[in-house]
Amino acid sequence: MQKTIALVAHDHKKPDLIEWAVQHKSELSKHKLVATGTTGGLLIEALQLDIFRFKSGPLGGDQQIGALIAENKLDCLIFFWDPLNPAPHDPDVKALLRLCSVWNVPVACNMATADMVITSPLFFDGSYQRALPNL
Repeated sequence: MQKTIALVAHDHKKPDLIEWAVQHKSELSKHKLVATGTTGGLLIEALQLDIFRFKSGPLGGDQQIGALIAENKLDCLIFFWDPLNPAPHDPDVKALLRLCSVWNVPVACNMATADMVITSPLFFDGSYQRALPNL
């Protein structure tokens, strides 16, 4: 079952996300991928896959991905954010993570969690149905 997966990484974490994505290219290729601008460009180059690119995170890309979450159009967020180097758009980052919690969207913020999500049969075989908020 094809899912929509967002791939995002802060500057110091982009190499980690690229490495992770290359390791999981086979699985990622089965899904619709979206990413913020710079990260998306690096991923397209590394993976040679079709990836829809939003604006750069600080220029609104984080908010565009947040809109997908609020519209129930995103199934998973892989977001390698950098806890040691705060970004100027940190409020946008917190808002994005908050939306994942509100809408019960699986989010992975590091390689270990991303490995667990991408290999989970519950998530990718279509049997898992996440609960949506009562709004």
